[in-house]
Amino acid sequence: MSTRARTIDIPVDGQHIDGTLVGPDTLVPGVLLVHGWDGSQEQYTARAHEIAAMGCICLTFDLRGHVRHQAERDTVTREDNLRDLLCAYDVLVGHPSVDPRAVAIVGSSYGGYLAAIASSLRPVRWLGLRVPALYEDEDWDRPKNSLDRERLKAYRNRDLPPDANRALVACTQFKGDVLIVESEHDDLVPHPVIQNYKKALAQAQSVTYRVIAGADHALSKKEWQQNYTSLLVHWMTEMVLNARAGRTSPAAQMPLARSAQATPQD
Repeated sequence: MSTRARTIDIPVDGQHIDGTLVGPDTLVPGVLLVHGWDGSQEQYTARAHEIAAMGCICLTFDLRGHVRHQAERDTVTREDNLRDLLCAYDVLVGHPSVDPRAVAIVGSSYGGYLAAIASSLRPVRWLGLRVPALYEDEDWDRPKNSLDRERLKAYRNRDLPPDANRALVACTQFKGDVLIVESEHDDLVPHPVIQNYKKALAQAQSVTYRVIAGADHALSKKEWQQNYTSLLVHWMTEMVLNARAGRTSPAAQMPLARSAQATPQD
């Protein structure tokens, strides 16, 4: 299936952030792809084309504090970036070809954290989380770049209850399908964070858990990036095909311990 891309402006708080709509001409699933802190939409553009080729409309965008709005890096807050994501979601769902009952949000690191929160504020059927970060709710309106990194590091190594923060609470309410991808050697989002997310997702229809062997947080090697792309595209293909056939995901029929297997690749 051929795809096409169109650059768009996403209005938010009297400003505009850049986005790229990628998709076919046909009512289809919508996929919102959210980069992490210090990233950009460019990291997801190629993956967006692969997902769009299976018959989805994808939207990538730049969070404020990045690229065109780099000057706001030291002032932008988590509330600002959450509004960026929600405005981008509304633009995607407003596309005449997008099925509002079949929307995925895929996020990496900080983007995964925001995606988890957004799932409690907008209808989301599928949630893809690569090395999703965690933050305390305290200082929500403080500039994100000024958060205490040592305190954050200690927080991320704790075993947290599901009601510990907004992201985990949102996960406790999520009843769709989830993909969680961990990097084996992640020095920013350690394994306890992943465990906290998995524990909070007790009501999810299915949880697919994968570990990219040897990988660091940023997927600095091309082979690690390719592994993630393969995992994401394979999972989205399964989700979309099952949705079109009116089937439940096979993973949803298994207990979490069986569907969440740690493997280097799919």
